[in-house]
Amino acid sequence: MKLSDLFGGDSGIPADQFPDPTIDAPADLTGAPQSVVLGGGCFWCTEAVFAKLDGVNSVVSGYAGGTPETADYQSVCSGMTDHAEVIRVRYDSRRISLGQILKVFFAVAHDPTQLNRQGNDMGRQYRSSIFYASVNQEGVAAAYIQQLNDAKVLDQPIVTTLEPLEQFFEAEAYHQEFVARNPNQPYVAAVAMPKVKKLEKSFADKLKRS
Repeated sequence: MKLSDLFGGDSGIPADQFPDPTIDAPADLTGAPQSVVLGGGCFWCTEAVFAKLDGVNSVVSGYAGGTPETADYQSVCSGMTDHAEVIRVRYDSRRISLGQILKVFFAVAHDPTQLNRQGNDMGRQYRSSIFYASVNQEGVAAAYIQQLNDAKVLDQPIVTTLEPLEQFFEAEAYHQEFVARNPNQPYVAAVAMPKVKKLEKSFADKLKRS
């Protein structure tokens, strides 16, 4: 068994089996940045994936779903708070749509069929979650989950929660860009980098150009 299986790789389903969303959010033609908050297990890994996408302006690791008093790494890791480890993805919707971001989220960034865990990373803080900031975001996310379930793309039903975004709390500075700064750290090498490599192989046309 691979370490990535223990600590939460992707679903194992080839990315090309994931369809484009049939319902998507329209582009904001003014160029105003959009954002979405996603939880898919350890935020080091999900941040590393989305940072490489063309049209993504920034990715910040943080916490959502709980109170300000417990929005710190030690408290969240206890599993006793309502927080999830999340990332806030800010993007230019003229270059990448919400639906395409969600496609990467489900196809590469994590396994959305695991309840309150990613591999051996266990607890509600690792739940698969989309924190929506608008009715439109909620609708696009719900429609895509239904589309994937109806098509039986995954072997098990998707357990991703849809939760209203009340507040996003930025994580401690040492968590930001963790994978980029620590590429040889064992967890990063075993768990995060395979996700990045799958992204590079499956979504080569959506990557930033160096």
